[in-house]
Amino acid sequence: MMNFSKKSSLVFILGFGLLMTSCVSKKQMAALQSEYDVANEQLGKCGESLNDYMARLSNCKEEKAKLQGELNSAKSKVTLREEQIKDLKDQIIDSRNLRDKQISQVDELTNLSKSTSDNIKETLSQLERKDKYINLLQAAKNRTDSINLALAVNLKNVLKDGIDDQDVEIKVDKTVVFVNISDKMLFTSGSSDITPRANEVLGKIAQIVSSRPELEVMVEGYTDSQPINNSCVQDNWDLSVKRATSVVRILQKNYGIDPNRLIAAGRGEYNILASNDTAEGRATNRRTRIIILPKLNQFYDLLNPNLAKK
Repeated sequence: MMNFSKKSSLVFILGFGLLMTSCVSKKQMAALQSEYDVANEQLGKCGESLNDYMARLSNCKEEKAKLQGELNSAKSKVTLREEQIKDLKDQIIDSRNLRDKQISQVDELTNLSKSTSDNIKETLSQLERKDKYINLLQAAKNRTDSINLALAVNLKNVLKDGIDDQDVEIKVDKTVVFVNISDKMLFTSGSSDITPRANEVLGKIAQIVSSRPELEVMVEGYTDSQPINNSCVQDNWDLSVKRATSVVRILQKNYGIDPNRLIAAGRGEYNILASNDTAEGRATNRRTRIIILPKLNQFYDLLNPNLAKK
């Protein structure tokens, strides 16, 4: 009985121990399960937070890109403003230079002689009565036009006998009368030598010029575009000047025209009347023009109201 009792006690003790051990394990398992559930919940929350932060990061990147674009645009605007400022500074410098130049010109004007200054004051005084002065100038212009018209008529009457109209042309242009004479009438080909026939027409022109001492005579030589270069003539400029000089010499030496009234000028192959591509056009361009015009001081007299009415 004692042995059985001891065995039964041992079995009881062992069973109780096993039972206790089984109870402890279930509690630990429950605790661990609870911790696992908490950790899993926290992990889910961390995932949500991570997604939120990733979204924020993406928004930050977009905002950064936007700000970078605005920064680049601002830099471009700053560069443009700097260029505009530089242009404005350059304009200011140019304006200052122009102002200094104008001041210099004003200073030069203040150095005019007293007589010139008096004439200007007198003219300005008369301009205040502009209606009267304009009438005076208009009368002077009409008188000049009448004189030029009469001069042109006289020239045509004098030159009409024995001279082909195709070789001589007379026109009135504003304040001057001019006579176009073909080169074949005045000169031998390619030279500045006067032909015998030229004396006829130049003598008739000199007759009119001699009767009008208040007029000046400008002789202009013109050529075509054909190149020329020989022992006497270098080019068309040279030929045109030599031809104009030959004419004024004839007017001076043969017909006694005062050389102070004569002007010689060469225009070369320029200021054409027709195309140089044809023989007819080149013939038209080869000419001598004699311009009969008032002396320069007569224009100044027209600006003086005390003389304009005379």
